[in-house]
Amino acid sequence: MMKYNLKKGSDVVIIAGAHKGKKGKILKVFRETQKVLVEGVNLRKKHLKKTQENTTGSIVEREMPIHYSNVMSLVEAEKRAQKRSAR
Repeated sequence: MMKYNLKKGSDVVIIAGAHKGKKGKILKVFRETQKVLVEGVNLRKKHLKKTQENTTGSIVEREMPIHYSNVMSLVEAEKRAQKRSAR
């Protein structure tokens, strides 16, 4: 089993991919697939079918999971930025 330094509620920054540089809070960690769900990042449109509860049907935007290797703790990112500016 792998050790994760990322936990639910942690502030993170995206370090790779289309959303590089965005910041958010971890909503959920999926250990078996090695992915995390970050608030406001990697939004996708989901079409909902008509049901008794949802009588009209709709299109909603949801966060989709991203691989944990593309995410870094905000504290660690700030430490790296300070090291680079000190050079």
